Amino acid sequence: MRTLKITLAYDGTRFVGWQRQSEGESIQALLEDALARFEGAPVTAHGAGRTDAGVHALGQVASVRVSFTHEPATLTRALNAHLPADVRVVAVADVDDTFHARFSASGKVYRYQIRNTPGADPFDRAYVWHLPEPLSFDAMARAATLFVGTHDFSAFRSVGSDNSSAVRTVTRSEWRRRDGLLLYEIAGDGFLRHMVRAIVGTLVEIGRGWRNPDEIPTLLNGGERSRAGATAPPHGLFLVSVDYD
Repeated sequence: MRTLKITLAYDGTRFVGWQRQSEGESIQALLEDALARFEGAPVTAHGAGRTDAGVHALGQVASVRVSFTHEPATLTRALNAHLPADVRVVAVADVDDTFHARFSASGKVYRYQIRNTPGADPFDRAYVWHLPEPLSFDAMARAATLFVGTHDFSAFRSVGSDNSSAVRTVTRSEWRRRDGLLLYEIAGDGFLRHMVRAIVGTLVEIGRGWRNPDEIPTLLNGGERSRAGATAPPHGLFLVSVDYD
C-alpha cells in the first residue's frame, strides 16, 4: 500500500461541497470514484477541509491509501481524464504513510472576493459577492487586523458546529484592492464551520457603517453568534492552500 497526497482545484458552484452526501454531487465522491477505477475497489479520500456547497478551492488537499503503482504524473493525467472539467487534479505525490490531509495540516489560507462596483460583472458572478453600495475600506481593513491572534471564535461559527473548542489562532487577516475587487485573505491554524464567511459578513457590516470595529474584541471573547454579522454568501469564498510542516 502507498499513501498519496492529491492537490485539487475546483469550481464549487454546482456541488454540494467536498463531503460525500446522500443526495447531490460532491468533490469527495467524484475523486473516490475516479480512484476506484485504478484500485479496482472502493477508495476513501480524506480532505483537508470540508468546503461547503458553492465554495471553491485553488489548493484543496486529499490523502488516500491505494495499492496501484501508477506514477504520480501519469495518475494526474488519468484522473483528470475521468473528472469533470470543473474539478482538476493539480498534483499527485507519494508521501509518508503517517500523512493525513486533515490531521497533518498545520494551517490553511482562505480568500473571499467582493466586487464593490455599481454594476455587476456577469463573468465573475459565481466567484464574487457583488455589493454596489460604498464600503469603507479603511474601516474594514482596520477591523480585519483585530482577528489576528489566538481567540475564542464562538461568535463566528455556525450554530450546531461539532467542534468541541472554538479557540483558533489567526496569523494573517487583511484586505487588498484590485480592479474593483476587495480581496480578504485570512490564514490560521484551523477554521470552524462558516467561520470565514461570518467574519466577512461582520467586516462588511463595518464597511457599511452598521457597526463599529471596536466591537470585534468583545465578539472574540466567546461572544454569541447572534451578536456578530450575517454569514456572507458561499460563492465568494476560496480555499487557497493548505500548509503542512
